[in-house]
Amino acid sequence: MRTSRLEAFSDGVLAIVITIMVLELRVPESEEGHVATFADLVDAHLVPVIFSYILSFVYIAIYWNNHHHLMSTADHMSGSIMWANMHLLFWLSLVPFSTSWLGESHGAAAPAALYGLILLMAGVAYFVLSRMIIRAGGANSTLARAVGRDRKGEISPVLYALGIVMAFVWTPLSYALYVVVAALWLIPDRRIERLVAAQPDPTE
Repeated sequence: MRTSRLEAFSDGVLAIVITIMVLELRVPESEEGHVATFADLVDAHLVPVIFSYILSFVYIAIYWNNHHHLMSTADHMSGSIMWANMHLLFWLSLVPFSTSWLGESHGAAAPAALYGLILLMAGVAYFVLSRMIIRAGGANSTLARAVGRDRKGEISPVLYALGIVMAFVWTPLSYALYVVVAALWLIPDRRIERLVAAQPDPTE
């Protein structure tokens, strides 16, 4: 099986994840006779909800972008790659739940810790998927040559784990650590882009 079917399925799942998250957003409640204004959007109850949505949207966008780059290095699919991909999608499918709980929790520790745990497990699943692609392609595959020592991949789990612990110490620091990890991954891996671009087009 070629990668196109797996990519299409993954794209569909991530699109549904984003749809579920946006449907969780609720318009500000107002009393009878109250004129709605933009000030209602910065209500203390809405700011955490909007923050959690934006952060989760960025994470899903990052995974979608990097998943595309990852799949571009695979020539064919194997059973281990397909199951590893499903493992990744399982954790990403839990993001809407953790996002909703985080936004409605008003800084509680448990939702922040669970949010970080799901992000951590999604990161682990992404790592496993990349290893399965390398195993299928061999030591000289495009991904194996591109990855090398993955510093971002080494740092991210540490920051996630620290964020989970900090959720029970000072929750804002936990949020900050999750934002830092997102910032690290905003730019896709340029090494993969360069190697894929350098490969000859098989259609020519």
